[in-house]
Amino acid sequence: MKNKESLMKSSSYLIENPKDYCNKWQEYFHNDHPIHVEVGCGKGKFLIEMALTYPEINFIGIEQYDSVIVRALQKVPEKVENLCFIRMNALEIDEVFYQEVDTLYLNFSDPWPKRSQRNRRLTSPIFLHKYDKLFKQDAHIIQKTDNRNLFEYSLVSLSQYGYFFNQVCLDLHHSDITPGVMTEYEERFVQLGQPIYRLEAVKKVTNKVKNL
Repeated sequence: MKNKESLMKSSSYLIENPKDYCNKWQEYFHNDHPIHVEVGCGKGKFLIEMALTYPEINFIGIEQYDSVIVRALQKVPEKVENLCFIRMNALEIDEVFYQEVDTLYLNFSDPWPKRSQRNRRLTSPIFLHKYDKLFKQDAHIIQKTDNRNLFEYSLVSLSQYGYFFNQVCLDLHHSDITPGVMTEYEERFVQLGQPIYRLEAVKKVTNKVKNL
């Protein structure tokens, strides 16, 4: 995309120095509202609509690729005060948040289907260990995917790591659960008639480090 660097630099919704706000996100938003984070926010549809729907919650989107996050920045209406984006690798997430996140969204993450790639999955033990440091109280993860293998892997990985499931759904849009805000991928898969898998997992976080 042309002018992507200038678009990123000029956007007030993109945080250039996110690690400076670690354990200080309430100061950034100037309130003590709950903080919800989407890892791999893509083009931003889900996060922007959530921010507009729930102004009493602060939403932060993480995306690794410039070309994708620029698309999200272009969609944001003016004066959405409870929303921002971070361009970074998700492996750095525990350097940006510390005991201040209420909910983590993992929407249509890359399934990394090869066995050799399993540590890259966002529900692998490597990431789950990092997530422990993020949550303000109990860990709370909501995942949606069209990939059954990733979903099955996530159920096992989360369970083995001590998570309990409040909800597990094998076909969200043909269930009695309200689907809520959809991502771009979700809209596409629903139109194709593919099932959407969803889980909501929680865990007591008892091994919090007291000092950074």
